[in-house]
This record gives sequence, C-alpha cells and structure tokens, in this order.
Amino acid sequence: MSSTLTIGERVAWYRRRRGLSQEVLAGLVGRTADWLGKIENNRIELDRLSVIKSLADVFDISLGDLLAEPSLLDWTPDSGTNTMPALRATLMSYRAITPFGQTTDGQEPSSIAELKQDVSALWTAYQDSRFGYVTSRLPNLLDRAQTAADRLDGEDQSQACRLLGLTYQLAATLLTKLGETDLAWIAADRGLTAVRPTGDPVVTGSLFRSVSHTLHSTGRYREAVRVTEDAAAYLEPHLRQPTPALLSIYGTLFLSGSMAAARASDPGTTRTFLAAAAEAAARLGGDANHLWTAFGPTNVAIHRVATAAELGDVQVAVDLGPRLDTTGLPLERQVRHALEVARAYNSWNRTDEAQAVLLDAEQLAPEQVRHHFLSRQLALTWIRRQRGKPSTELVGLARRLNVLD
Repeated sequence: MSSTLTIGERVAWYRRRRGLSQEVLAGLVGRTADWLGKIENNRIELDRLSVIKSLADVFDISLGDLLAEPSLLDWTPDSGTNTMPALRATLMSYRAITPFGQTTDGQEPSSIAELKQDVSALWTAYQDSRFGYVTSRLPNLLDRAQTAADRLDGEDQSQACRLLGLTYQLAATLLTKLGETDLAWIAADRGLTAVRPTGDPVVTGSLFRSVSHTLHSTGRYREAVRVTEDAAAYLEPHLRQPTPALLSIYGTLFLSGSMAAARASDPGTTRTFLAAAAEAAARLGGDANHLWTAFGPTNVAIHRVATAAELGDVQVAVDLGPRLDTTGLPLERQVRHALEVARAYNSWNRTDEAQAVLLDAEQLAPEQVRHHFLSRQLALTWIRRQRGKPSTELVGLARRLNVLD
C-alpha cells in the first residue's frame, strides 16, 4: 500500500476491505467508535505499537502492513545500486543450509585479523546510521566469513565462527531497522547456528538480542519477553566474574526485553527488566560500547523514556527525554532517542518543538530517520492536520521521508 497514507488512513482502508463498521472494529479492540473515527481522520495520533498490533491482528495482517514496512532503501553514493536484493540472495543461498559449502574459486580464506577489522568497520558504520553502506557490503562479508568458518581449523575456525555469528547479528539488526523482519529472523537463526559449536556465551547472548528484536518487531511481544528471561537464565552462571562485554550483553538483553514488555502492556515486567538493566549498568560503572552495545546508564535512561511512551505515560517521556545528554553514545542511539522525544512533544501538543527535534535528527542521520515509522507518521500527520498550506520546511521533510508525492 502507498507510503503516502497515515497509519489511521491505512486502518480505514483495511477496515473497509474487511467489511467492518467502525463500531464493530472499535469493539474488537476495546475502544469506542468515536476514538476510531478520530484515528481514521488523523485527529488522534496512533503511535503506540501495542495498539497498532491489536488492529493488525483483527485485520489478519502483519504489523508491517499498517506501518508501511519495509520501506524502499534509497540509492546513495554510500550504498551504490546493489543493496537489498543482493543481501536477500546471500541470506537465501541454498549453500548456507546444505552440505555443498561455499564457492571459493580457489581463493584462500580471509585471515582472522582481516575479518575482525571488517566486522568492526561495518558495525561502526551501522552505529553511524549508514544503513545503505552496510547493506551493500554485508553480502561480501557474510560470504568471506562463511568461507573462513568452513575452511579454517582449530582455534582459527572457532574465531571465524564467532565473527560469522556477529556478522549475521549485524544483518539481523540492520534488517529489523529496515522493516525486513522475515530476513532478520533468518539472519538471527543463522548466527546462532554458526556460533553454537564455539559455546561462547558472549556472542551467543549477543545474538539472543537479535532474536528478541525480531520477535517484537513482528508484534510477538510476549515471546520476546520469554526470550529475554531464557537468555538471562543462560547467561547468569557466567556472571560471577563477568567481562565488561558479557555484562553489557546481559544488560542490553533486559533493555530489549523492557521494550517488548511495554508493548505487551506489562508495566510490572517492564520495571523489573529496567531495574535489572540498571543494576548491570551500575556494575559496569559507566557508558561503554563493548561489542557494539552502547550499554550503560544513559542507554538505560533512554529506554525509560521509550517504554514510558509505549505505556502511554507521556509525562515521564516529556519530563525525562529532553534532559538526557546522549552525545557520548553512538549516533544511532542518539537519533533513536531523538525520535522518542519528538513523539513525546507531539503527544503533548508541542508540535513546533517536535518538528525541530525531528529536523535536527534528520540532519544527523537522514537514513535512520527515513526508515523509522515514527518519523514518517509524524511528518505525514502534520501535513494532514494543516488547515492552510503546509510550510515549505514541512513539505520538504515529508518528501525526503518519501511520504509525500
């Protein structure tokens, strides 16, 4: 369906397609017909994923259908013109799931040092919100890491398997951001398979994050909560003398789980997970970026804001969100928090401030802003609510986000 429709307008389209009246649909999701009418006419913002998911369930469609995901990955000088289809082909290659192995053309596998450098470089590019760049380069890195895991032996093979697992995790993390949740699930599954022979709790725990992210990106919030609990139980025996990386992975699992719990409308579990993450951050002693987690007290605070918004507690989000200093975190985390602040301001009818935050975020990370449903929904709703001609600045934003022809 066209990306130029708001979520409310998509709800109206699917409701009519399914032959449901406003009264019937509202009753099925525990709301009033008046509420639904305001949603469909863009008079009320529909930005809580728990509510959007309940509507998608009634329509028997995916969450992505109402969010207009996946969205088209634009070509940029960073990405070139060989992006998502190439990554999809790599993830769906039959050689990855058969005994035939990878084609190597007689070339020697990459060294562990080379793979480490390239894996780190792509993770850093992801945290710099260079999504097109990472997408275009992942197929080659996945092929090379798989070849190394197949052809090396001994400790080098174990190292290659860990690096292959981390590369698959990067693919899963990126694909979740881009709305390609089915491919993200494949990548997370492949990553866990690759790392299983090593028995490495750090990389395994890191991949559990991707499983959790993929589950709650498809609206399977309670399953994501259970994954968090199971993964934490798996890691706890290793926490007697944890490395900073393991402690960061453990804490970040609870941050992911807290978002899933909030989207499942479970404030008690949300608070429990945030408390566990805060304890891990205190043990870590400050903000850090071990294994690209961006974990520490600031990221815990970011998730306090995001979960409050998901639970409908706008007051907490407005009070805490703008006061957080996120400049010490990777760009991806800074911009993700900025989107939550924009959402909070908008919910409080502080539209000018919301627009300013969103425009500043776009300046920092245009690809990330373009690919998040919150920014697209906000910009398009602001356009729809204009009584007169929208400002040139707002029209420009909406066009750059591909939600206005």
